[in-house]
Amino acid sequence: MTTATTVKTEYEAIIGLETHCQLSTNTKIFSNSSTAFGADPNTNIDPVCMGLPGVLPVLNEKVLEYAVKAGLALNCQIAKYSKFDRKQYFYPDLPKNYQISQYDLPIAEHGWLEIELVDAEGNPIRKRIGITRLHMEEDAGKLVHAGSDRLSGSSYSLVDYNRAGIPLVEIVSEPDLRSGVEAAEYAEELRRIVRYLGVSDGNMEQGSLRCDVNISVRPVGRKEFGTKVEIKNMNSFSAIQRAIDYEIERQIAAIEAGASIIQETRLWQEGAQCTSSMRVKEGSSDYRYFPEPDLAPIEVSNEQLEQWRSELPELPAQKRHHYESELGLSPYDARVLTEDRSIAEYFETAIASGANAKAAANWITQDIAAHLNKQKLTIIQIGLTPTNLADIITRIETGKISNAQAKQKLPDLLSGISPEKAFAGQELITDPSVLEPIIDEVIAANSKELEKYRNGNTNLKGFFVGQVLKKTDKRADPKLTNELVEKKLNA
Repeated sequence: MTTATTVKTEYEAIIGLETHCQLSTNTKIFSNSSTAFGADPNTNIDPVCMGLPGVLPVLNEKVLEYAVKAGLALNCQIAKYSKFDRKQYFYPDLPKNYQISQYDLPIAEHGWLEIELVDAEGNPIRKRIGITRLHMEEDAGKLVHAGSDRLSGSSYSLVDYNRAGIPLVEIVSEPDLRSGVEAAEYAEELRRIVRYLGVSDGNMEQGSLRCDVNISVRPVGRKEFGTKVEIKNMNSFSAIQRAIDYEIERQIAAIEAGASIIQETRLWQEGAQCTSSMRVKEGSSDYRYFPEPDLAPIEVSNEQLEQWRSELPELPAQKRHHYESELGLSPYDARVLTEDRSIAEYFETAIASGANAKAAANWITQDIAAHLNKQKLTIIQIGLTPTNLADIITRIETGKISNAQAKQKLPDLLSGISPEKAFAGQELITDPSVLEPIIDEVIAANSKELEKYRNGNTNLKGFFVGQVLKKTDKRADPKLTNELVEKKLNA
């Protein structure tokens, strides 16, 4: 009798991210209240963001500029004509009982960004992730639950409206991501881009960057998507990866057990490392969108669009390609150097000042990075300028100082002492005409050791080299000293 073999179904995840990014304007999107983080509750408010009768919103022009620049950086098509809409829902932290957002005519659509992962051999793996849309909207307030971080389990709740009216862009990806690792890298790359642009600080711990994940699973080879589940409450990139990995396993286990996946919103529980159901997911019809009657439509002229395009910096992915293909750096070095715009600019200034690219990369990603991490500083806060770093690297490469000398003096250099002062009187002696009389003097003062050497104890060469280094306060070039000592001992 033949026994049937059970073939295990392979599944793949279909993942998309909805990212809310707070724009770094000084005032709110439709009023002049401050956007400063950390103010006392309900102090950064005004009649407009509180929705009091008789007030009218006015669009902050800087919000439009930042949104368009973000759209351009994400390779989006910028709409010549877009508008705002009212998104209706009722919640204690939404004082107007609606949110001004964009629905069917967003400011930017049909873009992409490139993520880069590194395989086990250190080779870069690049993938384009589509961007469905980018639109502007205002933030809601914040509920503070006493006794718990969520409504369930709390004894009472308070409302802080400081965040109401904070300008946001929501960036919706295509469902092109397939793993938690890819999703986390997408979110990180998005943060790099908005920080390079200067349109957002991207601080997840302050809520400036918030990611919601939409995820479903399907058998490999099937074209139709599975039922989508949304995950909220992830406050770090590692949490995004772990939440997705958990949810993939949960959905596969449910399907294989014969259960159905329902479209819902789930919360990531950091302590328990699992997701839990929050509510059944709403559809767009539940929000009863209609055009915002108090705001005129938006038209971006070609002249204004090109002006903003010309102000874009070179972005992280472009820099990575340049560093790897033209400067010969490893994908790891290129990634570390482009993580922050100020580090990339520091590196490029050092290169422009004459530093070898690989040597500069090593100093920045290793010794300088260790100091920054230990002291909790940014690279613009240290006293070692990129020009002085180039000077140090040149001194090492020309043999004026050793690598060990440079690292010994690094604390002084980082505090702002110039290389000239730090290495005064310590440069290596590389001139044979200077070293030879010193070697002659050492040999003459150690006649017994010379005789033993010439009788076969060749290990004593190290003794003579050491005496020369001691006599020159270790300033003699070790390699040259070794060659000259050997030559004179065998003369």
